[in-house]
Amino acid sequence: MRTLIGEGSYEWPAGPWLRANMVTTVDGSAVGPDGLTGTINNEADHMVFDLLREGADALIVGAGTVRAEGYVGIGKQMVVVGHSLPERLHGEADVRLATGGDADELRALVTGLYQEGFTSLLCEGGPTLLSCLMRAGVVDELCVTITPVVIGGEGRRITVGPLFDAELRLAGLIEDDGTLLARYLIDR
Repeated sequence: MRTLIGEGSYEWPAGPWLRANMVTTVDGSAVGPDGLTGTINNEADHMVFDLLREGADALIVGAGTVRAEGYVGIGKQMVVVGHSLPERLHGEADVRLATGGDADELRALVTGLYQEGFTSLLCEGGPTLLSCLMRAGVVDELCVTITPVVIGGEGRRITVGPLFDAELRLAGLIEDDGTLLARYLIDR
């Protein structure tokens, strides 16, 4: 069964826009028992993941996520944020390294990508990078898939690190066989 509440469209708005996409279990874990998001993903999440990635001009991903999740070249610009670029991505033309974590550096990174013509930016995590981008005030929209799974344990949440406060406004919610696909706009 699929239920739509509000606007469920994942079309990219015109102009500069940074959208983050994350997945979590009902009990708040951003990873499965193996420490990876792949074990909590499901068909509905994969559909949104592919749709968002297809429409993005560039991806922004944390180096830890690239290493843990086994990212390889994806055929579009990928900016890996961290202190070291995973070896398997060295030499790929569409991959660049950006150091970051500092709010000013991240604001400059995002502004620079917009100026280069990459106006639809997608952050696919991980939790540390999402937290840093949120603290930097550059995220416009947060897409969260809540999968109907409870795993317990000490799994990471979709954000980690120092506290910050961000007001969100629900822009759309889709229910698909127990999975909730939510879109939140960041109020500034």
